Amino acid sequence: MDQLSSTQKTYFAYTRVSTVKQGEGTSLQEQKEAIHRFCERNGFSVSQWWEEKETAAKRGRPVFTQMLQELQRQKVSGIILHKIDRGARNLKDWADLGELIDNGIEIRFAHDDFDLRSRGGRLSADIQAVVAADYIRNLREETRKGFYGRLKQGLYPLPAPIGYLDKGKGVKVPDPKRSPLVRKAFELYATGKYGINQLVIMMYDMGLRNKAGGRVVKTGIAHILHNPFFIGLIRISRTQELYKGNHKPLISKHLFDTVQDVLAGKHLGNSHRHEFLFRKLLTCQSCSYTLIAEIQKKHIYYRCHTKTCREKTIREEKVEEDILRALQPIKFTKIENEYLKKKIEKSDQETSILREAQMQSFLLLLNQIRDRLSKLTDAYLDGVLDKEIFLEKKNDLVMEEKEIKEKLTLLNTENEEAIARVKKFLELANSAYYSYSLATPGKKRDLVKIVTSNRSVSGKNVYFTLQYPFQIAANRRNTIDGDPQRTVPRTYLDKLFKNLYKHFMTEQSEFTELKP
Repeated sequence: MDQLSSTQKTYFAYTRVSTVKQGEGTSLQEQKEAIHRFCERNGFSVSQWWEEKETAAKRGRPVFTQMLQELQRQKVSGIILHKIDRGARNLKDWADLGELIDNGIEIRFAHDDFDLRSRGGRLSADIQAVVAADYIRNLREETRKGFYGRLKQGLYPLPAPIGYLDKGKGVKVPDPKRSPLVRKAFELYATGKYGINQLVIMMYDMGLRNKAGGRVVKTGIAHILHNPFFIGLIRISRTQELYKGNHKPLISKHLFDTVQDVLAGKHLGNSHRHEFLFRKLLTCQSCSYTLIAEIQKKHIYYRCHTKTCREKTIREEKVEEDILRALQPIKFTKIENEYLKKKIEKSDQETSILREAQMQSFLLLLNQIRDRLSKLTDAYLDGVLDKEIFLEKKNDLVMEEKEIKEKLTLLNTENEEAIARVKKFLELANSAYYSYSLATPGKKRDLVKIVTSNRSVSGKNVYFTLQYPFQIAANRRNTIDGDPQRTVPRTYLDKLFKNLYKHFMTEQSEFTELKP
């Protein structure tokens, strides 16, 4: 490249800021003004300005690369930058600039105009470049310390996922509009009845939107379903390390685990919409095959289609009659209901000692996990464990701690929930006959599946077993001789209540959510 006199020299001018937000401020303008002053003092001119909004800590600045390519085509003396750190904040970039200098291209700095053709000027610039690179390394390390420091405090220093709002300094709070919809997405997917593509459409129809106000696409829904943030944990994608978050969980760990099983194909739901009330609910007593529903003369019949079977059809109305007949004996009398109500009122006092013992047991387990976490960390820091094994064991302990904390949280309400389920059972038992008579076909079907099992047909008769605990409610009358009495035998009702309470402490039956 021909050398021009100083009064004729033209250059490319390059300015850079680390972020787009920073570029909207005064930094770019200040760099330009400094370069303008430098050119005026030295009689230089700028043929083209190049502006970049990209960090130099990571290589791959597209504008800078394009400028170097254009430098080979145009007859300019070189490049003017504000400072060394604007062109090279890592040593590889400085080496690239050094190669340009060696090839006769002038690199000038408005702030420090080194004579890069001399050994001393080049050495001074080298030192500045090393200082700039060290600054970046230190800044990265300090940023990393701050990042992980916040994680250890339970704060999330990245943008909040859908369902949460940013409240500054890593604090996240549930979004009152989106959090119920995110919870609903987990609940729907946990049933196994819907694929992710279906869920995208359903959640959009329900009002779920991304932060830009658009549809949450397939990858977005999948990310939500895989993210433990919604159970109160923070997972770093790069390392898969888990941290306990201070934010409020949107769902339980049990629901999250169920969703992970569905995602892994361990649970297959059935999303088929039933057209007939007793479709796939009745079997033939002779051959054990399911009866097929069909319509004849505007009536619904259920028929065994096995060629060798001689069983005839049965009308849907006849099945309903037998169902209604089975629902009658599970209803409690007024006196029985009053007695059971008193038993319910006393139950909290009877279980308080047991609840306290369980609470102490959980607290002991939590202390043990914290000790194990501390010893695990010490072993990692001492070099006894490698990082992969450390992270695996740490994540297991964090998950275990989360599960125990959930149990501890639920412990105080466990008795209340069991009692609530007993109350719900009594309500349903007392209203089952009336509710079935007035319910929609879908609710009737749900009620039949909840109350009965082993439903079979022989001739014109329907046979089935009452599900537990409806079975013990119906059979209680066998312990009473004669007509209903004014006084209630305490023995059988005490035993009944005990069995109901024990059952609902461990079983969360579907009818607790059924509204007849």
